[in-house]
Amino acid sequence: MQVCQALGIPKASLGSWVRQARTGTLKLGAVDGVVSKVTPEQMELARLRAENARLRMERDIAKKAGGVLRAGRAARYAWIEQMKYVYPIAVSCHVLQVSCSGYFRWRRSGGETSQRCSDELALAHIRAIHAEFKGEYGWPRMYKELHAKGLRIGKERVRKLMASHGIRAKTKRKFVVTTDSKHNLAVAPDLVQRRFTPQAPNQLLCGDITYIATDEGWLYLAAVMDMFSRQIVGWSLQPHMQTSLVKDALAMAWWRRRPEPGAIFHSDRGSQYCSHDFQAALAQWGIRSSMSRKGNCWDNSPIESFWGRLKTACVHGQRFASREQATQVVMNWMAFYNYRRRHSSLDYLSPMQYEQRWYEVQRKKTA
Repeated sequence: MQVCQALGIPKASLGSWVRQARTGTLKLGAVDGVVSKVTPEQMELARLRAENARLRMERDIAKKAGGVLRAGRAARYAWIEQMKYVYPIAVSCHVLQVSCSGYFRWRRSGGETSQRCSDELALAHIRAIHAEFKGEYGWPRMYKELHAKGLRIGKERVRKLMASHGIRAKTKRKFVVTTDSKHNLAVAPDLVQRRFTPQAPNQLLCGDITYIATDEGWLYLAAVMDMFSRQIVGWSLQPHMQTSLVKDALAMAWWRRRPEPGAIFHSDRGSQYCSHDFQAALAQWGIRSSMSRKGNCWDNSPIESFWGRLKTACVHGQRFASREQATQVVMNWMAFYNYRRRHSSLDYLSPMQYEQRWYEVQRKKTA
């Protein structure tokens, strides 16, 4: 599901491609009118990769659900319920040594949500959410997530359970500045002045660049954020920091959102954003350029904060063997961030939920 969301591919299309690959009828492309098909060797390689992925998944589940294995059956069912969008239910049931039929009977009976849950069940849910959200949630977001899942539990109880069992949110680190502002290119005025609260989507965009270390070398990520909902609407991952990196991210944002002429794009004074090529792209789409003051990260704080979350969640403590591996991890997290991660400044809704709620209100006003 995260792959479909990140790439904008319909789930049905992806499922069709998988079925075609399994039957050997997937069309990989045509050269001189000849259509290539999946060979038996390719199918065997795909099977081995799938088996390795399943084994890694089982090991991951066993690691994250170790405490639940020592709890009761209901706690295991609760963990499976929390993680059903992360791991296949059948695999989770196998690792936690319960039957799928027993899990579905538990769910049909209402699970533990029909009554106030015990500390054991609450802790199972907290651990599952902590693992699902990669340790990003402190007790305020944890409390909101538990209530969204129908659990009757108080804020103070959540805080005490997390504190007594050593469950805490990951902390952010300081990062090295990558902006190259030592150039003779023209600099745009600051049209935003730290006013990061537009009244509607597609009015104010901001962009920045960060970097990720891999065994193959640096991987650079340029992102474009819609300041209304803090949603990432454009991105580009490349092994260099040339102008095409930021231009491709802007192009994705424009094609996906189609902002009206007069919208603002806010960035730092980096040479990529000041370049004639990038500024020409902004002018072509009728977008006004705005730039922060030199060396002042607070003038672009929302996307700086996003970098902190991203690196805390999926970069710190990780070693990427290749740029491709890092790209997959980053894209999966950005899809999670847009669709599911609760944002404190958005009334603890995800960027997508916040924006959808705004559109629903607008439709009711015009109905």
